Amino acid sequence: MSTLNMPAANTSTDPLDLIDVDHVRFFVGNAKQAAFFYAMTFGFRIHQVADLTSGSRDRARYLLTQGNIRFILETPLTKDDPAAEEIKRFGDGVKDIAFTVADAETAWKQAMANGGESAYEPITISDEHGSVTTAGIQAYGRSVHSFVSRTGAYAIDRVKQGSMFEPGYRAIDGLALNDYNDANPCGLMFVDHCVGNVEEGRMNEWVQWYEDVLGFAMFKHFDDADISTEHSALMSKVMASGNNLIKMPINEPADGLKKSQIQEYLEWHDMMPGVQHLALRSNDALSSVAELRRRGVDFLRIPGEYYETVWNRVEKTLTEHGQEAIKEDYDRIKELGILVDADDEGYLLQLFTMPLQDRPTLFFEIICRRGSQSFGKGNFKALFEALELEQDRRGNL
Repeated sequence: MSTLNMPAANTSTDPLDLIDVDHVRFFVGNAKQAAFFYAMTFGFRIHQVADLTSGSRDRARYLLTQGNIRFILETPLTKDDPAAEEIKRFGDGVKDIAFTVADAETAWKQAMANGGESAYEPITISDEHGSVTTAGIQAYGRSVHSFVSRTGAYAIDRVKQGSMFEPGYRAIDGLALNDYNDANPCGLMFVDHCVGNVEEGRMNEWVQWYEDVLGFAMFKHFDDADISTEHSALMSKVMASGNNLIKMPINEPADGLKKSQIQEYLEWHDMMPGVQHLALRSNDALSSVAELRRRGVDFLRIPGEYYETVWNRVEKTLTEHGQEAIKEDYDRIKELGILVDADDEGYLLQLFTMPLQDRPTLFFEIICRRGSQSFGKGNFKALFEALELEQDRRGNL
């Protein structure tokens, strides 16, 4: 889901023209504690809160920000809230990938006319400072896509500058952890893409859904010949919005001798499709990964043998296509355990965290693009062999 720091002004008449990633909403068991986890380990600012102290009687919501990333961590305050049941079934995870649009109600109506199913009807909340309108459609499994349109002090450009997220939130001031993160930045800029896992045989169904309902198009396609090891395989198709701003890879398991990571995710997610990982963009992978490791982020372990062949492969690809050589220090890349890949447009650096909670479900990817707009195809085998080692440690291979 690639989004620029400051997207161009929206002049399109298409109601489904997506301006930005408005926010990513997580359902979590304890929003206050989760906020401090993401702030301490990934450097997010605990920016605003809507809870009992600000008049929110149903749920507690914490807004975390970093660069152009906005996470809402949301916890139900009563046992009868539907979110409480989701947390019981799935644990902490992503519920909603929300898109900024010019008019949320019009976008929702168009998506419905295109064959979408409503998750919730348009809602507008407003005060003397402006308004926020949201409306949602159901995506794969538990996932929702909300459309968000904003006016006044709640306009997206104002929110990026630190304005209130929506009516009902209050600022969090004087927090020493925020000051620490300002002084020790992790350098995460925006959500590059969002990966969803669906059941075997249903990937193409959801590819068609993104095409029909949201007007997305195929960006990349990887089959089991691309993403396989001795033991497991998967299929993946990357969907992109019309302006290539939003990218949504869709994965399904493929036949293998043992369970793929997609099957593991599904089995620990009550066989319900959902968001497997968020890729967060950095412009300096070495600095970001070094700081994240210092803070205790647990990354996937890459075997040392990987670096015996990667440099020749990547350098050959860059030379063949007339692209600039890797500017980062090779020894430092190896020391930090970062993966490297190249294509005809340049290269990228990437690394994946371990699951962010005890269930082996949601994780993050840190990605830095030096021209390449792909997803690390050359790393798939090494990556999935590393993943299988971790699955085996968990007893899930």
